[in-house]
Amino acid sequence: MTEDLTTLPPPFEILAPDRQMVPFVFSSPHSGRFYPPSFLDASRLDHRMIRSSEDLMVDALFANAVDLGAPLIRATYPRAFLDVNREPFELDPKMFTDRLPPFANIRSLRVAGGLGTIPRIVCDAQDIYREPMSVETALARIDAIYKPYHDCLRQLLARTHVEFGQACLIDCHSMPSAMRAGHSRLRPDFVLGDRFGISCQSELTDVAADCLRDLGYTVCRNKPYAGGFITEHYGRPSRGLQALQIEINRALYMDEQNLELHDGFERLRSDISCLIGALVRFAGSPPQAVPIAAE
Repeated sequence: MTEDLTTLPPPFEILAPDRQMVPFVFSSPHSGRFYPPSFLDASRLDHRMIRSSEDLMVDALFANAVDLGAPLIRATYPRAFLDVNREPFELDPKMFTDRLPPFANIRSLRVAGGLGTIPRIVCDAQDIYREPMSVETALARIDAIYKPYHDCLRQLLARTHVEFGQACLIDCHSMPSAMRAGHSRLRPDFVLGDRFGISCQSELTDVAADCLRDLGYTVCRNKPYAGGFITEHYGRPSRGLQALQIEINRALYMDEQNLELHDGFERLRSDISCLIGALVRFAGSPPQAVPIAAE
């Protein structure tokens, strides 16, 4: 039976200044925290476990971008429900009771890992669902959530490009502090993903890396995260469209076991404001404080 998505919240929210002042758009595709009751009922996981792949409060960490004149789009729904940082139809046949349409990409590495558009697992490899779902359910989620998110993101980038002659997309994420192999393999504080120089000018990544290192953070480029679908799809530097993915180590600002913010959150938010300012200055538009309006 298809989920009724018509009575649920809209798929995204835009925070925007009264007037856009800089050629940047910020996206937080994995910070959604509305878990539909029907989804929770269908899951075999408890509430804490199902939230383990959520980019907790990453949208709030980057919200000061709006004060500097840039819009921020943030997802309403969690990536465990539907992941907008995937191709639209990366779907795992094992998850469904009936046959997928021929246009579905069933052979991507992300599908093989259980992390397609409709994920099979959360990030710690725990299966989400008790039983398979209908293909109709998956396609309804894609129509109601995935497509509107990307329609809006494309419009934001197009308007930015027309107004400023360029558009820079900053895709905002968080990552677990340790790899699955154990705590002996700790991740850096930040990972910057530019698809190995394909999705944005290396100079933009350099500015981000230098700023973060000056603030005392450890930084890696493209390993283990080079950028997901959003970075790959929208980054076209030759056309004046740049996309940079920023992954933040969750231990910097939250208790990963209890999914609660700790004292590091405010310092990190302040330092990210410094990072945004450095990126804006690089693009040639000095930051200016402007009133915030939610669309």
